[in-house]
Amino acid sequence: MFTGIVESQAQVLDIVKKGTNKTFKLESPLASELKIDQSVSHNGVCLTVEKAEGKNYEVTAILETLEKTNLDKVEIGATINLERCMPANGRFDGHIVQGHVDQIGLLESIENFDGSYLLTFSYDSNLGHMTVEKGSICVNGISLTVVNSQADRFSVAIIPYTWAHTNLHALEIGQSVNLEFDIIGKYMQKIMQAHTK
Repeated sequence: MFTGIVESQAQVLDIVKKGTNKTFKLESPLASELKIDQSVSHNGVCLTVEKAEGKNYEVTAILETLEKTNLDKVEIGATINLERCMPANGRFDGHIVQGHVDQIGLLESIENFDGSYLLTFSYDSNLGHMTVEKGSICVNGISLTVVNSQADRFSVAIIPYTWAHTNLHALEIGQSVNLEFDIIGKYMQKIMQAHTK
């Protein structure tokens, strides 16, 4: 389990295609602390560390993951947000994040408010997901608060620290992001649907 609080970032050094899978070779300050079989969130996608040596490590995304996330569009040189699993004695600073991406969203706009930013994302509401005003959303592994919630889009307000210490500042209009909707909201929605049948 994760909290959506980005710890560090990794740079993609190489991508090796193996059948329908892709192995990502990454460089990060966290690499020396990683262990084989450890789960790490990569832009909100839970991947298992397969190899770690010095500043470098490797993870593999299978076809299922590549089809449902934006990892298939990641290129060499890209920067990825990282978060290790939450320790049992840690503080819960974000919200419950599983590292299981629900769908891809698209960046529609960026508004600069002289120090803070308002980013608006669209998504396919036909897949049954939703946001609520002041609720939680995970964008590329970052726990954020929803503002301007609509049926197929939402906005998030970004403080300078988050802007500088995640890959949000590198996004361009039309670029895809990984979205994980709030797990509590998803369960509530499922319960309500069951009772209205």
